[in-house]
Amino acid sequence: MGQYTTAITVLGATGSIGLNTLDVIRRHPEEFSVFALTAHRQIDKLAQLCQQFMPQYAVVADEIAARQLQQQLQHLQVTRTQVLFGQEALCEVSQASEVDGVMVAIVGAAALLPALSAAKAGKTIYLANKETLVMAGALFMQTIQQSGARLLPVDSEHNAIFQTLPENYNGQLNEAGVASLILTASGGPFLHTPVADFAAITPEQAIKHPNWHMGQKISVDSASMMNKGLELIEAHWLFNAPANQLEVIIHPQSIIHSMVRYIDGSVLAQLGEADMRIPIAYCMGLRHRMHSGAEPLDFTANPQLTFLPPDFERFPCLKLAYDVLHSDNNAASCILNAANEVAVAAFLNHQLRFTDLSVLVDFCLQKLSQQQAASIDELMQLDARVRTIAQEWINKQVN
Repeated sequence: MGQYTTAITVLGATGSIGLNTLDVIRRHPEEFSVFALTAHRQIDKLAQLCQQFMPQYAVVADEIAARQLQQQLQHLQVTRTQVLFGQEALCEVSQASEVDGVMVAIVGAAALLPALSAAKAGKTIYLANKETLVMAGALFMQTIQQSGARLLPVDSEHNAIFQTLPENYNGQLNEAGVASLILTASGGPFLHTPVADFAAITPEQAIKHPNWHMGQKISVDSASMMNKGLELIEAHWLFNAPANQLEVIIHPQSIIHSMVRYIDGSVLAQLGEADMRIPIAYCMGLRHRMHSGAEPLDFTANPQLTFLPPDFERFPCLKLAYDVLHSDNNAASCILNAANEVAVAAFLNHQLRFTDLSVLVDFCLQKLSQQQAASIDELMQLDARVRTIAQEWINKQVN
């Protein structure tokens, strides 16, 4: 192989985004190398990835998982990769001097500290994790500005907006002639299910997304449209967009990934197949277009593109996210995120009904409406408190 130019750490390498990132890297060995791969407990899959990409480091959840991975790597005769474990190790491989870019593809609040480490170290951050900005948007963006790090959005919706905003966009929508940003949403698997039937929805039904292949948590969020709510908050921080300049529209075909509405009446859209390698390759190439492996869009196979307004009765989680955006409480989005993570886990464990998701999140938002958080430590403490309160609420429902 030739001289590498960009060394990448992939946080969450065994998940959907991580695997798609590695597929793009595999297609461009002359441009990218892998410095570190991380996973929680998918040891078999991580060992195989280490054999293929020969990273310097592999990071797993704990010491037990580390021993298991070490044994597998020895069996595979992978001697180059050093095995680490724990949160501190995630931060180390995100801020290491050898690293140029960090793909943040860990699901949930667990991504916050390693993402923040990458930001403090001035890395290029490929952000595929919503919770980082939802939990700590103001503090994270402040860190980005202070360190000179570069933040690139991998989520298909935010990446579409990134592609259709002016190339010299400076964070001022009005100066760029932008009226609003439009996030598209598929509507998930229950777009046409009678609302009266929502209480009987099972986890097995909720994780069957009609267009995208995703993990269980994000699939449930998509079904409840909390996913779109988190994306609204993320878009607010990524593009400095106030709530009144953020729109959501239902687009079941998932062909248009998002749009920018300009003040002259123009609307620019980014279209493509539902393939995450497209936004990943765009960010990793940074406007230098390169092959992603995605199929070209066949317009004749998708003769109709339809659009619907979001229904807050059907999707109360989306309404909660809008309420948070309008809130004066700087910690409200942290509360929303933590409560939702606990709620989704309980739903997947058959402890809550689908309709309980928004009820629990709303309960936590109301109960902690006076809470504030001015630092990362305070946010992490609040996050833990929300999870305790949410779990207590669930225990009462179960018992």
